[in-house]
Amino acid sequence: MRFVSVRDLRSRSAELWRDLPDEREMVITSNGRPVALLVAIDESNFEESLSAFRRARAVEAVARLQRDSTRRGTDVFSDEDIEAEIAAARRERRTRAASPRETRANEVPRRGRVPAGGDAVSR
Repeated sequence: MRFVSVRDLRSRSAELWRDLPDEREMVITSNGRPVALLVAIDESNFEESLSAFRRARAVEAVARLQRDSTRRGTDVFSDEDIEAEIAAARRERRTRAASPRETRANEVPRRGRVPAGGDAVSR
């Protein structure tokens, strides 16, 4: 696999595009760190390549969530803990949906609206 700096990508792009089908993959680096992949595809494998890439990103996202959960100690929730969290979130959502919207102290009312206990405000 070929590693190419962002600077080389800018200055030698025609050469890199020409070499990509033979290389199949190139890693683009910035300050020596990988930042992007260039992958050769064609019309016949575009959909499959895109699908495989998206699956790989999804798998990595799940793995990252699992690592973060372990680091925070939330990976040891019991089924009852999870059900309690879900129930609490649903109660909060229902409470917010049922209560009328209140004007917050730092919120400026829209033109023509009268804040509670005040005069009409125009801008």
